[in-house]
Amino acid sequence: MEKLTFYAVSAPEKLDRIGAYLAERLSRDVVRHRYGYVVIAMEALDQLLMACHSQSIKPFVESFLHMVAKLLESREPDLQVLGTNSFVKFANIEEDTPSYHRRYDFFVSQFSAMCHSTHEDPETRTRIRVAGIKGLQGVVRKTVNDELQAIIWEPQHMDKLIPSMLFNMVGHPSTPSVAGQDGEENPAALAESCFRELLGRAAYGNMNNAVRPVLVHLDNHHLWDPNEFAVSCFRIIMYSIQAQHSHHVIQQVLNHLDTHNRSTPRLRAGIVQVLLETVAIAAKGSVGPTVLEVFNTLLKHLRMSVDFELGQVSRRNSGTSVSSGRGKESEERIVQNAIIQTIGFFGGNLPDYQRAEVMMFIMGKVPRSVISGLSEPPCELIGLSSLSPPPQVTSGFKSKSMAAALPAPFLDPLFSISLMEDSELRQLVLEILHNIIDRHDNRAKLRGIRIIPNVAALKIKREKISKQDVAFMKKHGQQLYRHIYLGCKEEDNVHKNFELLFTTLAVLTIELANEDVVVDLIRLAIALQDMALSNEENMPIFIRCGIMALVAAYLNFLSQMIANPPFCQHVSKVIELRNMDAPYLLPEHVFRDKLPESLDREDKQLYFQTSDMAECLAAPGYNAERLSIPYVPQVTDEDRLTRRKSFVDTISLQVDIMSNMSPVCFWHIKGMCVFADTTGLEEQEREKRRQVMEKFQKAPFEEIAAHCESKATMLHDRLAQIFELTIRPPPSPSGVVSISAGHTQHPSVPVYEMKFPDLCVY
Repeated sequence: MEKLTFYAVSAPEKLDRIGAYLAERLSRDVVRHRYGYVVIAMEALDQLLMACHSQSIKPFVESFLHMVAKLLESREPDLQVLGTNSFVKFANIEEDTPSYHRRYDFFVSQFSAMCHSTHEDPETRTRIRVAGIKGLQGVVRKTVNDELQAIIWEPQHMDKLIPSMLFNMVGHPSTPSVAGQDGEENPAALAESCFRELLGRAAYGNMNNAVRPVLVHLDNHHLWDPNEFAVSCFRIIMYSIQAQHSHHVIQQVLNHLDTHNRSTPRLRAGIVQVLLETVAIAAKGSVGPTVLEVFNTLLKHLRMSVDFELGQVSRRNSGTSVSSGRGKESEERIVQNAIIQTIGFFGGNLPDYQRAEVMMFIMGKVPRSVISGLSEPPCELIGLSSLSPPPQVTSGFKSKSMAAALPAPFLDPLFSISLMEDSELRQLVLEILHNIIDRHDNRAKLRGIRIIPNVAALKIKREKISKQDVAFMKKHGQQLYRHIYLGCKEEDNVHKNFELLFTTLAVLTIELANEDVVVDLIRLAIALQDMALSNEENMPIFIRCGIMALVAAYLNFLSQMIANPPFCQHVSKVIELRNMDAPYLLPEHVFRDKLPESLDREDKQLYFQTSDMAECLAAPGYNAERLSIPYVPQVTDEDRLTRRKSFVDTISLQVDIMSNMSPVCFWHIKGMCVFADTTGLEEQEREKRRQVMEKFQKAPFEEIAAHCESKATMLHDRLAQIFELTIRPPPSPSGVVSISAGHTQHPSVPVYEMKFPDLCVY
């Protein structure tokens, strides 16, 4: 060998003839089963290949690869391993110039076949598989850095390479766990190393071809349920690829989830959990334009899962397959929980600027799905499932201004859902508000509704309210107060609802309260107290006492936060009297003690007095005169979109006002409507109310929609008639002045059509 090597190096032009001769000898020896000579010939080829690096080595390489192929084609494991080892040595050689004509299609196919070896002897089977994996690793190293060998990334090769590695990584039963095997001889460890190396070399345009065979392999071998290997596999992928390519992987998994939208719940849940792993790794990296697409796809599958579950419930109610229906229903819950967890985790790790967009996107989707099906009780499930992610999305959210954190497209639908007749939904809305408003993480210190003896001991963190936040409260403050006010009187409120309402008021005070907001919050507290005392809406005694306890806990907190001694003294006096005479009006007792049948409205010392608090706030900076103005919640269009009882119980009487009806006749009819209850028509009115409620509960949606549309058209026509009757010619109308019969005529313009300057419109 020394003489042969010296001769080949000295006369490199002879290499092709040397290679051809050795190849001829080796082929003859393989056919004659003279394996000793085969080993000698391959060793000679290997040493010549390692020693010679001249330009004339190209023909020699062709002879070399031809002989490696001969060995791989034989059925002798020893020869296959020998040929693989020679190919790996060749793969580690860096050639000076690329090869324009060399192809590795045969080697990819043969090494992939060796990775799936089913030899009878376990040790031999392991040797062949290890050799196949090493061969594929050699092909990867030899081709991925060669621009002329980009064909290796094409589907026909990736469909062989990737499954061969995954087949050995998955720990197939036919692969024994041989004691003492190191990474070089363990098929699973070696396959994982090769898999990581391949993905690490994948360029932008190759990611899809590399990930698609993984998804196909998981489908073919039913590895989504259970999905431990699938999760492990995609964790390897995400940590191996370049960070800027993460969104390609996420996109592939999303598309795969779409293709399985009719598969079993557990399979879909397995894919979603894999998606959770991918977004968990990619969330803090580059996810590119797929952020909203991720949420859109997940919300779509969440709605589909709920629809599937509702279908199972309806079939179960019809009496078919009770046990199987329950099983599938619970499995759909697994899918829903996985989707919610994924949305929350992904959103919670996004930058703040993307979180705001995601929150608006989710809330823009949710109300339509919730409100559109208010006539169906299962719709609450959709709302609850869809709303669960935003608290996680908003967790840790820090925004410098409330206007950026709570824009109108997000605030309006959020508050619409806060009026739903579901205590858990209202709790979720309040938790979302806490996550956004509490920018200094004070919620943990305020947890639980209670009379705090020393607020200073809590070491509340706060900053001076900014001009942007002052403007935000001027614009949206009444909206916030309104929903707190309405949320307090819901009859299904529980202890947690009052706890979250107290935290809401406290966080508003810490983060957004200047002197004007403090006065507004006190007015709100007084209005809540008056509502509980008057009880015009016949609220349960628990709700009335809960509101009283909430007001006491909040005014105790507020008085200490603004450091007003007279105010603190008044609040403390009322709380002390309640401790002695009416403990059921304090948070420490109302949620666990027996409550009275009614509240004593005459004992004014048990309640906070507006006049006394106004005197306490007479200090500079507070407009105490505003306390005498009772707080009245704004009336908006949101009540029409919610399931409030007043919407169902209210009966609207339509009166046809004819164009020739006199005012006296109109007021006579109005008087009849007002005093209708004093006549003998009570039973008819009650029956009419029952029929209307029954119609809206049982009639088809199309019939209700047509009825409402006709009523709206009728109302519009009547309003147009009234406007025509009440129009008067303006003193100096706009338009063309016409002269008829010697008299100047001014055309009459309806008031609602006149164009006023912006400064004239309130």
